Amino acid sequence: MLCLTEATRSNPVTEYEERKSEKSTTAVHGELRDRRVRAHHALVTPVVQTATYTFADTADLKAFMEAKMWGVDPVMAERGEYGRYGNPTVRAVEKRLAALENGGDTLLFPTGMAAITNVLLSMLSAGSHVIFTDDCYRKTRTFCQTFLKRMDIESTQVPMGDFQALEAAIQANTRMIISESPTNPYLRVVDLKRLVTIARQHRIKTIIDATFATPFNQRPLEFGIDLVVHSATKYLSGHNDIMAGAVIGESGLIHALRQSQGMLGGILDPHAASLLERGLKTAALRVAQQNRTAQTVAECLAQHPKIERVWYPGLASHPDYDIARTQMEGYGGVVSFEIAQRADEEPLDTTSRFIDAMTIPYIAPSLGGVESLIEQPALMSYYELSTEERLAIGIKDNLVRFAIGIEDTVDILADLDQALAQI
Repeated sequence: MLCLTEATRSNPVTEYEERKSEKSTTAVHGELRDRRVRAHHALVTPVVQTATYTFADTADLKAFMEAKMWGVDPVMAERGEYGRYGNPTVRAVEKRLAALENGGDTLLFPTGMAAITNVLLSMLSAGSHVIFTDDCYRKTRTFCQTFLKRMDIESTQVPMGDFQALEAAIQANTRMIISESPTNPYLRVVDLKRLVTIARQHRIKTIIDATFATPFNQRPLEFGIDLVVHSATKYLSGHNDIMAGAVIGESGLIHALRQSQGMLGGILDPHAASLLERGLKTAALRVAQQNRTAQTVAECLAQHPKIERVWYPGLASHPDYDIARTQMEGYGGVVSFEIAQRADEEPLDTTSRFIDAMTIPYIAPSLGGVESLIEQPALMSYYELSTEERLAIGIKDNLVRFAIGIEDTVDILADLDQALAQI
């Protein structure tokens, strides 16, 4: 019972708890200076279920149109016209997320992929060039390599953390650098200050997918990153019951993206926005618990004889540990690890037996919810590839990604113990 024994030891106060600021209050209330009375004096933001908005008379309509002509954003003025251009419920959540990221504004989308693809389609034009790191979300890489290529937009993949390769990849037409931090599935952490320094020298926009970190663990905008993207399906909503995406950045840039969203049509519906806001109110508590459990799990697994390697930025053995300590307030709820190989069994099979022996986590994609989820990337996301093809892109047959929920730490550790004992 190696892990369970470790769990009974007194845990030191985490860096997250030591450095935790007002973000929990912001998650619950939004901007405190913006506490106006809501419709019908409701405590919770009402769900405004409407496709269109009315005008009192022609004078009201003319005043609205004149304001638009003079550059007043109806969404910022909180005056609706048509559902594709904004919704009060959605707007309330956008403002709350902007406050959490210390950004100027937010734009919500129906999925995380809708968020990143809208940004790419809106900000890149034919003949331009984009750079992305090799441990980015697979679908983001695929979109850059296939869809954008059909639009005469070239892309270059560079190794994560290799800034020499990054600088060498910059061309005269490079317009954007994209990375995750932490990445999926190896939880690599980008040196944000260094990335911003390089990008600004060449006048290149930077985008960080911060889904794994959340605003409670890392806020890239504070380091000078231009845009932060979240799959709000994950930690921000936190209950595995909605899909949503978010882009946060400087107000002018978000305003330009909002105009594109009105044409492309990828909007979030008010019911999903309401559930997202509900999730945000408990996000700081959930993330703190997931940080604590993941750190303990990573430390225990790193000592276990049946584990070959653990990938978690809160461990000194992780290649980006020193960077993570300087720019993160917690290391997240995902732990990736490799099952030690047996001489009498294929790594794919040994790893599958371990996963099947787990009783608490569900076998499923995604992460960040209250329920723990576990997967074998070789079978979940890369099933169609051969072992050789998977290895070429860094996905080993014995790799496990464990997205930890909010279950009791001791129970999760005991479950790991009994599952590892069976292989």
